[in-house]
Amino acid sequence: MQEELTGVASVLPQNAQNDRNEATDLSLVAGVRARDESAMAALYDRYSSLVYAVALRVLGDTGAAEDVLQEIFLQLWKKPAAFDSARGSMGAWLSVIARNRSIDALRKRKPETDVEDVVLSVETNFAENADRGRALVKIRTALSAMAAPQRSALEMAFFEGLTHTEIAEKTGEPLGTIKTRIRAGLLSLRAAVTG
Repeated sequence: MQEELTGVASVLPQNAQNDRNEATDLSLVAGVRARDESAMAALYDRYSSLVYAVALRVLGDTGAAEDVLQEIFLQLWKKPAAFDSARGSMGAWLSVIARNRSIDALRKRKPETDVEDVVLSVETNFAENADRGRALVKIRTALSAMAAPQRSALEMAFFEGLTHTEIAEKTGEPLGTIKTRIRAGLLSLRAAVTG
């Protein structure tokens, strides 16, 4: 599963704008380490919509997504040294944490409603970041061009938090086939965004 997350995180575009954001992120994290509340507020303003969107996509519950959002930024305030810029960008790091924390919350909670009854409503403004918007268009295009079994395996792994084995059991496909589909799908997404 970690290889999949690394693959998804590496799909993000790399350009001069991202380099400037990374430098700013590093200075903001240094500020958080020095207990500068304004640095923490700036990180929250920059990434809270991303963290919330990931949590909401996995959990399907606005209250639970808000709880995950609060927990993640509280964790960042208490332990800013947990972020290692050598392992990736702040956005990718927070996305992976949001996804993992949401999956943990999903596994702990008891079913309160049927999946069909859950209504998703997200008002994220990705238009503010043109690079992110272009990357999303490329990702959506690549996903729509994928064969349905490959797209389905990726969605089950990333958004439902299922392991390769769980996906194989759910679909009735061999484990090796599922692993191949997910790996090939991630490579296709990476090529679509970076190409």
